[in-house]
Amino acid sequence: MKGAHDLGGKTGFGPINPEQDEPVFHHDWEKRAFALTLAAGFLGQWNLDMSRYARERMDHDSYLASSYYEKWIHGLQTLLVAKGILTEEEIEQRMRQITSDGELD
Repeated sequence: MKGAHDLGGKTGFGPINPEQDEPVFHHDWEKRAFALTLAAGFLGQWNLDMSRYARERMDHDSYLASSYYEKWIHGLQTLLVAKGILTEEEIEQRMRQITSDGELD
């Protein structure tokens, strides 16, 4: 099955312009997204392949419009809900809280 993540050999997406001396993280929230994803992996509820598949299952348009770490957060949310660790409502409630508190940069 080919998804939005499988772009190898496709044309029409324009040139790739790598950022000179690109940092690993552009924003503090990306560091947290990475750390949360790794930490949650230690719950032992999924493996690396399942984590990658959760990111790759994003719908086509969302996948192409999302940044690297937005995809990681999507995959983490997918797994947390699928494994019954959190509900969509709990995630949405927390997102509203941190957005209103200005915790995201």
